[in-house]
Amino acid sequence: MTSPVLHYIYDPLCGWCWGAAPLVRAARDLLPVRLHAGGMMTGPQRQPVTPELRAYVLAHDQRIAQATGQPFGDAYRDGLLCDPQAVFDSEPPTAAILAAEALAGRGTDLLAELQAAHYVQGRRIAEPAVLIEQAVAIGLPRAEFAAELGRQSLGPVQAHIEQTRAFMAQTGARGFPSFVLETQAGLSRVEASAYLGRPQDFASALQGLLGQAPAQPGDAAALCSIDGCAS
Repeated sequence: MTSPVLHYIYDPLCGWCWGAAPLVRAARDLLPVRLHAGGMMTGPQRQPVTPELRAYVLAHDQRIAQATGQPFGDAYRDGLLCDPQAVFDSEPPTAAILAAEALAGRGTDLLAELQAAHYVQGRRIAEPAVLIEQAVAIGLPRAEFAAELGRQSLGPVQAHIEQTRAFMAQTGARGFPSFVLETQAGLSRVEASAYLGRPQDFASALQGLLGQAPAQPGDAAALCSIDGCAS
């Protein structure tokens, strides 16, 4: 008998995923949440902070803050987004999240920690030293985490991203964040954009789906695409 699982398709540098973080917390009170990172800013999409990137990101951040109430700190807006030495690269934080999951089942906890470090504290979460520091902050052992981070970075993280993209194609997920509920009946996408800023309503909707209540249609999705945030 298959226990229900909520699959969460995300990227650690996706602003709308930061906006959806309260929904993830609410969902975790109901059922297991399984992470699938899609590599939004990897390979050719990896890029340093530039004035153009800052202007692009800030426009989206304003919409996200208005829609969700999630905070964006001064250290992020006036520090990280003005730092030409910073690089936006999804692969290192994804490897860190995989390492936290492999070590202690704490991947979702580290995702939340890294999102706050990026969007509120303005930390460079593509840097190994920062990733290790944030892992230690949630109670993971430094040496063991550093070793596992190195292992995940050597190939498993790339394989994970490829698997996520295949899963997105299988389920029809169009971007980040996306939620897919797995029950005995199979896989079904859960439209979460209507619940941004309303985590308890999202939890109630999930409870209805788990109880086989009719699903309510959502609004048009607010998503980051594979290669960046949609307008």
